[in-house]
Parts: sequence; structure tokens; C-alpha cells
Amino acid sequence: MTSPRRGVYPGSFNPPTIAHIAIAEIAAEQRGLTSVTLAVSRVALAKESVVVPDFDDRIAVLENLVDEHPLLELFVTDLQLLVDISEGFDTVILGADKWHQIQDLSFYADAAARDDAMRRLPTPTLFPRSPHPVDPAMALQLTPEQQALIANVSSSAARDGNLDFMAPHAREFDARSGAWTDRSRYARYRSAGS
Repeated sequence: MTSPRRGVYPGSFNPPTIAHIAIAEIAAEQRGLTSVTLAVSRVALAKESVVVPDFDDRIAVLENLVDEHPLLELFVTDLQLLVDISEGFDTVILGADKWHQIQDLSFYADAAARDDAMRRLPTPTLFPRSPHPVDPAMALQLTPEQQALIANVSSSAARDGNLDFMAPHAREFDARSGAWTDRSRYARYRSAGS
């Protein structure tokens, strides 16, 4: 019997989108993964100012999401560096933009620390993000439809009002609370005690 293969997909998932789900499913299929763990840092590196929606509300949406997708798991952590978050996993799932970003020296004491962190990462599984090139050996192989979904759907666009981009639980929560699309309504929702 072969050992389970586990992937980790770090992100803020603010909000989780239909592309996040598709990427996890594609990565699992192409990399032979038995699970994909959505890893969320309580304070995401380089996103320290994210306070809306409330962290607990975002996690509750993700908990509902993973409950409906047997492939998915959730890991909430105080860790910030990808090399620490992904320790013990078989692959780390990243966009090409994040892959290039984590090689930026500004996140490390020096080049030697960066190179050590990159060596300690599990095998990367990368999905395209323009304009960053992807090594074919690390890249997911996507159909044109999958490429279009991943290229066009983003959490930023969902927050800007493209509600169809949100994963269903996020869309439902936003409809109730305005969590991502209406800050004043969300403030009222929070002050009313949820």
C-alpha cells in the first residue's frame, strides 16, 4: 500500500474562489494527492493589514467549504514563511506570481537564507499567473477552459463585486453580511453580534 500524498495550498483565501477549488482538484489529480490542505496564516506575510472580514468569519467560511469537499482540509497557523507552513507535505501549490515573490531577497536575511529556504520547500506545483513564466516540470497541465478560469478568477475581482467568482459558501456569507463587498453593511452585521 502506498503512503498518502499530501499537498498544501497556502493563501489568505479572502474570499475563497471557484478557482481555488479548481486548482486544488487539478493539483490532486495531476500529482496523485490524497488531500490538499488550505493553509491560512493568522497574520499573512506581506498582508498584515487585512482585517476585513474578521479572521474568524473567514475561517468559518473555509470550514464550511472543506466540510463539503472531502479532498480539502484546513490548517490555521501562526507560521508565516512558506517553507515553515509546508514542512512535512509532499508538494506546495502556488501561483507562478507567488513562486517568484518568495524568491525575493526582501523576505530573507540574505541570499544564503533564501537559498536554504528554497531547498527545504517540498516539490512545487505551480499554476500560471501572468506574466510569470513557469518551469514545465513544476507546472500543472491545464486545458484551455482551466487556464481561462485560473487566469480570470481572483479574490480581488470577487471583492470588487464579481460574486460568481466566490466559492458558494463565501457568496452565501457575503449575501448575509456584506463581508467582502459592503464594508458598512459588514460593520453593522458584526456590531449586531452576527
